[in-house]
Amino acid sequence: MTTFASGTTASNSENDSLTRDALTVLQPGFTGTKAPDWLLRRLGEGLASVGLFGRNITSREQLSELTAQLRAEREDVLVAIDEEGGDVTRLEVRTGSSFPGNHALGAVDDVHLTRAVARELGRRLAECGVNFNWAPSADVNSNPANPVIGVRSFGAGTALAARHTAAYVTGLQSAGVAACTKHFPGHGDTAVDSHHALPRIDVDASVLHERELAPFRAAIEAGTKAVMSAHILVPALDPDRPATLSNWVLTDLLRGEMGYDGLIVTDGMEMRAVAGTYGIERGSVLAVAAGADAICVGGGLADEETVRRLRDALVEAVRAGELPEERLADAAGRVRALARWTAAAASHRPGAGDEEVGLRAARRALRVTPGETFIPFTPLTAPPYVAALTPVANIAVGDETPWGVAAELAHLLPGTLTGTFAGDDAGREILGAAGDRRVVAVVRDEHRHPWMAAALDALLAARPDTIVVEMGVPQASPRGALHIATHGAARVCGRAAAEAIAGTGIPTA
Repeated sequence: MTTFASGTTASNSENDSLTRDALTVLQPGFTGTKAPDWLLRRLGEGLASVGLFGRNITSREQLSELTAQLRAEREDVLVAIDEEGGDVTRLEVRTGSSFPGNHALGAVDDVHLTRAVARELGRRLAECGVNFNWAPSADVNSNPANPVIGVRSFGAGTALAARHTAAYVTGLQSAGVAACTKHFPGHGDTAVDSHHALPRIDVDASVLHERELAPFRAAIEAGTKAVMSAHILVPALDPDRPATLSNWVLTDLLRGEMGYDGLIVTDGMEMRAVAGTYGIERGSVLAVAAGADAICVGGGLADEETVRRLRDALVEAVRAGELPEERLADAAGRVRALARWTAAAASHRPGAGDEEVGLRAARRALRVTPGETFIPFTPLTAPPYVAALTPVANIAVGDETPWGVAAELAHLLPGTLTGTFAGDDAGREILGAAGDRRVVAVVRDEHRHPWMAAALDALLAARPDTIVVEMGVPQASPRGALHIATHGAARVCGRAAAEAIAGTGIPTA
């Protein structure tokens, strides 16, 4: 017999079943480019999912070796990744993505293109042994000041976001990779990053149903295999608990009213919106009790001790009567069902890929506005000075991934120089660094950063021939001798912009 902290006893077989179920609902990460022994051991004990991040990947070949190592221990393991494409990439974390991201796809507004991009991204993931993607973001970016969604959204239009969310889900899953539509019930109308604190959305339930929930309904109709909850407080739905921990949101709304029967995954439980208020152990118990089936943890906490603590917290909650045993078993069953789907889908993966679809999409997403001058823009032939006005990166994007146009311009115009600037003196510093070179000012969400707007004011007053490249949400009015909106900062977005500046762009009409 086994004795638990609550003072009750259970047979070893019953305990083994509870322990396996508790491990099954966890989606932990780890450090390193090879699976550690503790992770392989836990896979043998019931762990069914592993989450991968940029720290785990150096190349497609290495990733394939890693997933083969995991699959040798558990053939049907769910290998998850946060690969949105665009600004949020793990597969190409050190080079920048080959895909332009949601906002660029929304700007083009061609659902066939969105489906093709998602299919190719899924094909590459599947080729490397990854079968579960924490994407797409279905959030309607209705708040321009949103610090964490922005270009990760297809746009501010509800219908736009809905049709492209559905297309993305269809394309990704046609490659045998399960989609995880996020961040339910919608993270677009927030001004706080849930990595740092608990955001709150104060709108009527009618607005939520008409605006935020529409893309999720479209995803469900498209057959999304998973939905990820958001760590946001929505008083119109639940005045007390964030969505991830809310029975009203996950069970009554998502399961009941919306009829969703797939896997519900939490956003990272180590994010401060939950960890800073409930703690990850208590938060995980509350999430599963509320209706979540899988606990995502490992973006910041990636060790065996975290897995053990969460496993034990779930088992003890069952023993204490805080978490119904049937709810934990149901959650584990949904995880295993998805694992079976991915195993079956592996035999139906697409063959030949379309390596250039991301670049074609980035070119089509480009919006080029000539300056208000009688002198037409002439493509650059001499190497310019590229000034990157760099804001603090949000955690979802990270600061490992290069962005901008300097590297791509250097290929087209050898001798191109570049510098990174931030703060109140950025404009003056750029003028001093550029000398007599033509200036290309690269910004990211100018409308959210007053210092960035001031720097452009100073630059354009002194150098009206400055070219401005906006690689975030193009909310501010176009200005400069040439204004280029890329709708994202992926590597292919930078290449498309560089082509426009140097006059080597390929027509995409």
